[in-house]
Amino acid sequence: MASKAAEDFWAAYRAASGVPDRPYEVVRFGDSPALADELLALVRAGRKRATASLLRDYAPDAVPKPGDHVLVLDGAGTPACIWRTSAADILPFIEVGEDFAAAEGEGDGSLAYWREGHNRYFGRQAEREGFAMHDRIEVVCERFELVWPPELADRR
Repeated sequence: MASKAAEDFWAAYRAASGVPDRPYEVVRFGDSPALADELLALVRAGRKRATASLLRDYAPDAVPKPGDHVLVLDGAGTPACIWRTSAADILPFIEVGEDFAAAEGEGDGSLAYWREGHNRYFGRQAEREGFAMHDRIEVVCERFELVWPPELADRR
């Protein structure tokens, strides 16, 4: 269940954009408040327009798809922005490509940086949740456009 602040943030977006009331995801990047804020800063700067997560984290009917909306919280849990998913591909970890790594906008934007960082991140998740991290694990590669707040929104 979304917080009152998230519901109000979503309602403001809907009122300004005319988007009908529909389900939306509420997420926080990373696995710590500091990482959430670091990655959110890349979104706000216009550098990060993609994100990766493990397919195993989704129910079959909840895998991201184009047109979905995601409300992003900062490290403290405050609503910060909303994106609309523009593409979502499911790939084995080892098959994620350079263009996606660059769209994620982390570090130097290289595939090597992406693989190292995400191997560590997904490895921490695997350790917490008791599954094996491996090169063929399925990754949801989600691309998005920022739609709210207006001062940060991507221009079409």
